[in-house]
Amino acid sequence: MDIILKYFPNLTENQLRQFTLLQELYEDWNLKINVVSRKDIDELYLRHVLHSLGIAKVMEFQPGTNVMDVGTGGGFPGVPLAILFPETKFHLVDSIGKKIKVVNEVVEGLGLENVKTTHGRVEEVDEIYDFIISRAVAQMETFHRWVKNKVQKKQNHELKNGILYLKGGDLTEELAKFPKATIYDLPDFFDEDFFETKKVVHLPIKFKG
Repeated sequence: MDIILKYFPNLTENQLRQFTLLQELYEDWNLKINVVSRKDIDELYLRHVLHSLGIAKVMEFQPGTNVMDVGTGGGFPGVPLAILFPETKFHLVDSIGKKIKVVNEVVEGLGLENVKTTHGRVEEVDEIYDFIISRAVAQMETFHRWVKNKVQKKQNHELKNGILYLKGGDLTEELAKFPKATIYDLPDFFDEDFFETKKVVHLPIKFKG
């Protein structure tokens, strides 16, 4: 938990309580339904929570912003971001029912009122959002195809509406078809070795009405 305070020192008492509760909730639920590996549970705050919050170093969501987390798994990056941005609305989607069950229990345990969940495929979601977030669920070309018609026209942020994607490694080839993509290296924000090759990719998407 100290590692979160190192980079996000201005948390409210409620945010502190919620971030602290995360470990207990995930440990408890992971024993029943395995959604996070054993090693990752031991390093939950580094590998999952802080990694998710890498998006917050690139984008400060305004109150009322609508965000969809595609392939949220156990709730990353959506749950940590929902704690950090309580006035932003998050929609967490995953096609695997047991993962959404864990997310629902964690959201309830934290008392998060700005999160809704859907068990299903992103292609079936019939809503539009300011931003679509995710953590490496598919190659960018595939991911872009899934979500390109789900982005809101009205802009409220300096960064244009579109995708904010947590990825690792060399993305030169993967992003070759997306010249408008911007890569933010997480080592610019976080000191830990874990983030050495980790990035946030911002890809603006034009509204297609």
